[in-house]
Amino acid sequence: MTLRIGNASGFYGDRFDAVREMLTGGPLDVLTGDYLAELTMLILARDRARDPKLGYARTFLRQLEEGLGLAAERGVRIVANAGGLNPAALAGAVRELSDRVGVPVRVAHVEGDDLLDRGWGPGVVAAHAYLGGAGIAECLRSGADVVVAGRVTDAALVTGPAAAHFGWTAEDRDALAGAVVAGHVLECGTQATGGNYSFFTEHDIVHPGFPVAEIHADGSSVISKHPGTGGAVTVGTVTAQLLYETAGGRYPGPDVTARLDTARLTRLDRDRVRIDGVRGEAPPPTLKVGLNRLGGHRNEVVFVLTGLNIEAKAALVREQMERALAKSRPAEVRWTLARTDRADAAVEEEASALLRLVVRDPDPQTVGRALSSAAVELGLAGYPGFHLTAPPGKGAPYGVFEAAYVAAGSVPHTAVLDDGRRIPVPPPARTRELAELPEPPLPEPLPPGPTRRVPLGMVAGARSGDKGGSANVGLWARSEDAWRWLAHTLTVRRFRELLPETRPLPVTRHVLPHLRALNFTVDGLLGEGVGAQARFDPQAKALGEWLRSRHLEIPETLL
Repeated sequence: MTLRIGNASGFYGDRFDAVREMLTGGPLDVLTGDYLAELTMLILARDRARDPKLGYARTFLRQLEEGLGLAAERGVRIVANAGGLNPAALAGAVRELSDRVGVPVRVAHVEGDDLLDRGWGPGVVAAHAYLGGAGIAECLRSGADVVVAGRVTDAALVTGPAAAHFGWTAEDRDALAGAVVAGHVLECGTQATGGNYSFFTEHDIVHPGFPVAEIHADGSSVISKHPGTGGAVTVGTVTAQLLYETAGGRYPGPDVTARLDTARLTRLDRDRVRIDGVRGEAPPPTLKVGLNRLGGHRNEVVFVLTGLNIEAKAALVREQMERALAKSRPAEVRWTLARTDRADAAVEEEASALLRLVVRDPDPQTVGRALSSAAVELGLAGYPGFHLTAPPGKGAPYGVFEAAYVAAGSVPHTAVLDDGRRIPVPPPARTRELAELPEPPLPEPLPPGPTRRVPLGMVAGARSGDKGGSANVGLWARSEDAWRWLAHTLTVRRFRELLPETRPLPVTRHVLPHLRALNFTVDGLLGEGVGAQARFDPQAKALGEWLRSRHLEIPETLL
């Protein structure tokens, strides 16, 4: 029997009404919500520091004020990782809400991911292992109506319910791997239904619906959405999400290592795409641990340079600021000039460039008053046309994300049932060290012919994102001939030429022929992670679109 799993949240701050929309828009068996990201854990750590009873996604609790009754009426179970750093507290809050609104539900939670007490060094405010779906499955098998978890993998929100429903064990690796792939498609909500999609002009995405996965007993699935909702589910939208924040053919997780290179996508009908053929391997023997620590304090100021002599104006303000900052120089000073200006512009903003100064230091005073005073004092003594995008602020603390690894057996993964019973969840009995797959054979190259210099995005879509300090850019071709050209043309060398920021950094190319896709990982592009705000686009969300905008010689037969 098919298990219908919907998603109502891709991040903390996603569309508030999505829970109601998903519960009333069509049939579901399970409704999931993903509220956690690397930066979110840091935000929740600050909440917990102010009040030990907090540390969870409070939006989820507000959504349940209406959603709890709707779910109970329709027999839908709710599974979310909104517990963040304090799943026990959220479970208690849901029980209090249940009593207040008069909707009796059984609430269970998953814990064991919090490893902060293991001595990770100074400044670490959150340390959480990425758990799999086995604890969620245990809660559901024991009759829970609502399951809240902390730091589980995003796909665990789907593997847990699927394993409970179909009776899968850790040995059912192909089925689990199929559910992991479906979970990865669902985890970011409307990114699977046309949001953040390269070819967005082809669909109505003003108000896209959230995705649904119809899971089958063998792990295959059909991705869809509720009837009448906006957006679209196509092979392209599903491919884009499969490439998001992944790397090569092996996608490791605590339940199973899913072979993304075996996934096959087939359009069944409008807004219905089947995923099948996914193979699974034993998971790695270790679990990833996300470490969030306070890295220091950060501030920035953006100078607007207008009209003529942009380079000379930038040189002047840099010299003036460097002299002023020498009295109390921050540990890190970084300048970036964005030439957004154009000649003979009819609009003043189009005649202006932006010079950004970012400073970091352990001392908040060094990046606060010292920076703001130095910038403001240039108001009448600097380049002609001096002004800023905003007054300098006081500066703020910034976070650093790091990944560590611990033995899976050392993490006390536990399902805590509604009656208080605690069920230990053992790690998989069999594991397999992760290794890179050899590059698969490339398709035959296109025969020579006339070309035209146009943007890469004319023939390829892209989706990019962050993993700690690394960025990934996935590209897929829309036809077999375009794939033949893309696979041979977009080498690591060409990738670096098109994105000069990546030239000094390690870049790895992964080939996924079944998806007609290439996935590039760029180590170190994002510095110490999104919390550190190391670059203009700190999560690399637009990196793929920048790549698509670059021009190169493309065969005319593809255009």
